[in-house]
Amino acid sequence: MTAEPINQLQILLEDEQKMQVFGEKIAQVIGQINAPLLILLNGDLGAGKTTLSRGILNGLGHRGSVKSPTYTLVEPYDLEIGKVFHFDLYRLVDPEELYDIGFNDYLTEAQLCMIEWPDKGGSLLPKADISLQINSNGTGRQVILTAQTSLGSQCVNELR
Repeated sequence: MTAEPINQLQILLEDEQKMQVFGEKIAQVIGQINAPLLILLNGDLGAGKTTLSRGILNGLGHRGSVKSPTYTLVEPYDLEIGKVFHFDLYRLVDPEELYDIGFNDYLTEAQLCMIEWPDKGGSLLPKADISLQINSNGTGRQVILTAQTSLGSQCVNELR
């Protein structure tokens, strides 16, 4: 039995504006796919997770500010594609706190969930469609998208 090949895309983005534009490109693909997606956003503080999320939300039609849900844990958005939830688990002390906020209910009703700091959710998070890693690369950022499901693979292929 052979392991399924990893479908991965790496891209270098030179500034915050390019990160925003790439987020908008991801949004276009999400709109074409039209199926519920879970995206995990990994990276150090200040790497650009919220900037990328802002690009995705703007690309999906959100107008207005997009703030990091660091203190609220989740920011909901009602968009044309359906409900979108942007999570930031940075301040989560114990993964069990996800039960307290009704995390599974969010997953059930969402068309898209984006989760910053997913490692704080431990094993309580389901398998993501796409795991996204943002690394500093000089003045820019290296973004690595790794598909973890067939739906995720479809998205990554569309972004090529």
